[in-house]
Amino acid sequence: MADTDSPTAEFDSHLEMGSLAGKSSFELEGLPLFNSQPIGRKTSSVEITPQRCIVGHGSDNCGSQCIILRIIYRSVKIALFSNKLNLLVACGPSAILVDKLTRNHGWVFFLSLLGIVPLAERLGWATEQLAFFTGPTVGGLLNATFGNATEMIISMLALQNGMIRVVQQSLLGSILSNLLLVLGCALFGGGLALRREQVFNKPSAAMNSGLLLMAVMGLLFPAVLHYTRTELHFGKSELALSRFSSCIMLVAYIAYIFFQLTSQKNLYTPVNEEESPTGENSDDEEVPDMSKWESIMWLFILTCFISVLSQYLVNAIEGASVAMNIPVAFISVILLPIVGNAAEHAGAVMFAVKDKLDISLGVAIGSSTQIAMFVIPFTVVVGWIMGLPMDLNFKLFETATLIMTVLVVAFMLQEGTTNYFKGLMLLLCYLIVAASFFVHIDDESSQDKPDDHP
Repeated sequence: MADTDSPTAEFDSHLEMGSLAGKSSFELEGLPLFNSQPIGRKTSSVEITPQRCIVGHGSDNCGSQCIILRIIYRSVKIALFSNKLNLLVACGPSAILVDKLTRNHGWVFFLSLLGIVPLAERLGWATEQLAFFTGPTVGGLLNATFGNATEMIISMLALQNGMIRVVQQSLLGSILSNLLLVLGCALFGGGLALRREQVFNKPSAAMNSGLLLMAVMGLLFPAVLHYTRTELHFGKSELALSRFSSCIMLVAYIAYIFFQLTSQKNLYTPVNEEESPTGENSDDEEVPDMSKWESIMWLFILTCFISVLSQYLVNAIEGASVAMNIPVAFISVILLPIVGNAAEHAGAVMFAVKDKLDISLGVAIGSSTQIAMFVIPFTVVVGWIMGLPMDLNFKLFETATLIMTVLVVAFMLQEGTTNYFKGLMLLLCYLIVAASFFVHIDDESSQDKPDDHP
């Protein structure tokens, strides 16, 4: 018994009183045991590294700090340094410096416009990350909501400054941009990449087209009432009708969301997923780049940055119009929506190229529906609360443009199939609209200043 116990006792004493060299060799021999796990996911490297950090420092407190620092570093690296478009973020601080030092409204507007582009794109990206942790219906609503956050912020700031025509034209331009430019690029890019017709969920598109036609009705009647001089109380009936119609449109949009989330979930299932019973979906290959709470934090941070830059952008619109000799209507309808729709534009084209046309339609048409049925009525109600005469009379030229755009898109999507030629026609239609607003002079835009309204 003594002979058998002596080697064990010697081994135990060696472990307790061993040299540093012996201890390090023991750790190095055991280290492959930790690394022998397969590194198939991004999270595995994050799990291994904190173990090394804890072993190196020998403290639980230091280990937790290393884990937190690594998570923050990885999150910032993915959010800010994973896209080349983020190089334009530097234009935001540059716009603030130019405004403080020179007050050159042309350069402030231009730099603010460029600075908001990557922030809007990252906002859409963060929304997509959050959509991994929700269902497809909730994810689509989140994508449309935060995709329109830039337009919402710009509209609220312009409304606060009393720039009612800028609010109306920018929201109108966002609808036109989504329906013609974003959707046109998605159909054109997807048709060229796949070299065949693409099929989408026709009932879902028809539902959004019906809501857009309802929004057109809400915008049409106040304009017709104004230009036919058939108001019961001139100057008051038009505003009262706009506020009543806005409340009805908000109720309709809330009912639409309830309908989406409860009654007809299968109505919005992509056609490609219905036709592929096998488990070989691209969803198995796509994993989120960050956690749910990281996505929420980035949504909050990016929204704050966009709010700051939007303030400088709105304040420089009129000065930029004079400096660059460009009509305010063209800036509001064409330039501002292109920046605000940067996230939708990139996402819609990417999904269409991957043959996920239902998601592209949900991004483009769903975003237009949300602006027409929620954002525009919401601004009317907010203006009502602020005592501003914000109404649904978008004037005859703008209303006619919206009616023709909705009808063109509805006819394009009535067959349930698309190709690159339909996308090309939508893009050409957008060029006609842009040229029309470039030569269109809106007298009320130049007179619509903060001092004009109480």
